[in-house]
Amino acid sequence: MTHTWDSEAVGVLRLPSGLLLRGRGLRNPIPEGPAPDFGLYLLGEQPPHVDWESRWLRWPDFRLPADRVEAAEAFREIAKRAAAERVEVACGGGRGRTGTALACIAVLDGVPAAEAVAYVREHYDRRAVETPWQRRYVRRFAA
Repeated sequence: MTHTWDSEAVGVLRLPSGLLLRGRGLRNPIPEGPAPDFGLYLLGEQPPHVDWESRWLRWPDFRLPADRVEAAEAFREIAKRAAAERVEVACGGGRGRTGTALACIAVLDGVPAAEAVAYVREHYDRRAVETPWQRRYVRRFAA
């Protein structure tokens, strides 16, 4: 059975292919509605326990992923799982690291790397991808 997000729900990003992902900030309450089937958590320290399958990617606030190969692998996993599962990507505030990850996943979905930050800002959060090095990371992600 396929589980997907409501495309109008808070934090849900629709990729050009139609895949739906939820981004959120872990400092905020969990949004109303169904729980994720899988979560990717982007934090400098191990995330709190959740009742669904999850993966932790070490990623300090305002920085880049500690292991870029592992990050690319995690983004590919998210893109694949989103076809049949409710997947969320989250960091502390839900903008910088989450926006950067969502932009990289958008690149995997076919958005040109040079346009991915603008795409995520338009369709997810206008303040997503907070730092110049996060924007550069997205532009260079596909290379």
